[in-house]
Amino acid sequence: MGIFDSIKGEAKRNFIARADSAKGDIIYKYPENNVRMLTQLTVDADEVALFVKDGKVEGKLGPGRHSLDTNNIPFLSRLIEGFTGGNLFISEIFFVSTREFAGVKFGGPIGDVRDPETGLGIGTMVYGDFSIRVTDPERLVVGLVGMGRTGNDELLGWFKNQVLKVTRDRIAELLVKKRWPLLDVTSGAYTEEIETEVIAGLKPHVDGYGLTVVRMGNFHVSIKEEDEATLKKLGKDVAYSRLAGGFQQYAQGQAMLGAAEGMAKGGDGGGGAGNALGGMGMGMGFGMAQQFMNQQHQQQYQQRPPEPAPAAPPADTRSPAQRLKEIKELKDAGVLSDEEYNAKRAELMKLL
Repeated sequence: MGIFDSIKGEAKRNFIARADSAKGDIIYKYPENNVRMLTQLTVDADEVALFVKDGKVEGKLGPGRHSLDTNNIPFLSRLIEGFTGGNLFISEIFFVSTREFAGVKFGGPIGDVRDPETGLGIGTMVYGDFSIRVTDPERLVVGLVGMGRTGNDELLGWFKNQVLKVTRDRIAELLVKKRWPLLDVTSGAYTEEIETEVIAGLKPHVDGYGLTVVRMGNFHVSIKEEDEATLKKLGKDVAYSRLAGGFQQYAQGQAMLGAAEGMAKGGDGGGGAGNALGGMGMGMGFGMAQQFMNQQHQQQYQQRPPEPAPAAPPADTRSPAQRLKEIKELKDAGVLSDEEYNAKRAELMKLL
């Protein structure tokens, strides 16, 4: 059995390809670094094979079946180990898929996000999926080797962390700049805007590694149920306090209505008398609330700036002589009687 295993292993070393278990991976590193000359290497239609030595890409091969020979592939001569007599070269071989990978799931907490409507910091979660594609295989491999992340799981783990980081920063920024209520964000009202911002925000972080996010899907921002209830309650209080003219006025009105309800409940157990007292309590409570609202309207009216005083009529700039001439013309025209003319004339003569 050991002999057959040895023969099988030797046969495998004469053929290099992506392992069947790694067909769905973005990147696959061939486990052997010592490669024999004339080994057959198969590259699938949607991938490239990169040969890396000392962190540098020495060459790449596209789709097809290749015989690893320096006569056919000149860059292999830079990888040959002299002590082997030219029969062996040493290189890391990476298979990188260039197709789009859809439905990559991500999710996790993005920390406390401040709600602009209530001012509260609320613990927020985000989850969804995205599609990713390699745009530059050489950049990807060099970048991953430099980070010490040469496996597919390590690549996706790093990339998902970038998505979460950018999502957190973008949501916090949008809430501040556009003053979106957090409840509107969690309802999905701004999902498209956030997805667009996240994709744009990821570009400077991943372009240098030859990666791009094509699209995002099933994107959802969520908070705990108790936090949602708190935001709804505070949001309602804020809205009512604005209508009442301020939080203090709103609190006073709520207290009056609370007193009315308490008086009504206190009279429930006494039959007719209880019902009468309950009705009296409700009536008094609502009367107090109505009185409070009337006071608020009166205060608002009193706080208005005073109406401007009517403008004074323009001063008469005509001379007494001119006015005497005018009343004489009015008398001659029959507008003024003799008595009215004589009275006006006497007044004007005093001014001369």
